[in-house]
Amino acid sequence: MRAALFVTCVNDALYPRTGIAVVRLLERLGVTVDFPAAQSCCGQPQYNTGYRYETEPLVRRTAEAFAGYEYVVTPSGSCAAMIREHYPRIGRKAAAEGRGTALADLAADLAPRVYELTEFLVDVLGVSDVGAHFPHTVTYHPSCHGLRALGLGDRPRRLLAAVKGLDLVELPGAEECCGFGGPFAVKNPDVSAAMGTDKTAAAAATGAGVLCGADNSCLAHLEGLLRRAGSPVRVVHLAEILAATEEEPLR
Repeated sequence: MRAALFVTCVNDALYPRTGIAVVRLLERLGVTVDFPAAQSCCGQPQYNTGYRYETEPLVRRTAEAFAGYEYVVTPSGSCAAMIREHYPRIGRKAAAEGRGTALADLAADLAPRVYELTEFLVDVLGVSDVGAHFPHTVTYHPSCHGLRALGLGDRPRRLLAAVKGLDLVELPGAEECCGFGGPFAVKNPDVSAAMGTDKTAAAAATGAGVLCGADNSCLAHLEGLLRRAGSPVRVVHLAEILAATEEEPLR
């Protein structure tokens, strides 16, 4: 099986270890991973702040970069949701404005081929035990896009529960937003920080040494709050835990 990695601009610029972890994990499971060099931002920051027309070239670029791949895998629920939910809307609006159906056709072709990592592992590869080893106590924060837009459900928890040596503890108020939300954190910094503080306090109260999530944008927000509070809780993307083995532990 062959799949393309959509690493996302946040991971490419700030968390390259997450992209590396996805490749290690998928190759261990027998997947040949390609990285189309033409990929860039999916356009979510522009779209979320009202710049729909400025988002259209990024829709086109992303669709063209991943043309021909049956599976496009990304370690980001928010970017997967952007492509699956909003690309078709952007295309339909362009068509409704009399600018043709080319964008709508590209979006409709790409959207069903995009998978968030845990979806791909559980639904496409049919695995929950990926052969990982991570001997730590972990609590999991489900980000809003994965939880509500993609409906990931218990897929991430099933994957974590199967990791050798990992003790998974439930996060109180897990389904509450962490307060990041991209532009929301910029426009409403006090509210964002208060929501994040509640989330990090809940994580610390579990006694877990690791706070895990599937979106590095949310994790960046939470890690900043934890570091400012002097908390010893470590923040790790789910892909990095799943990629870790006894032979190649997470460093």
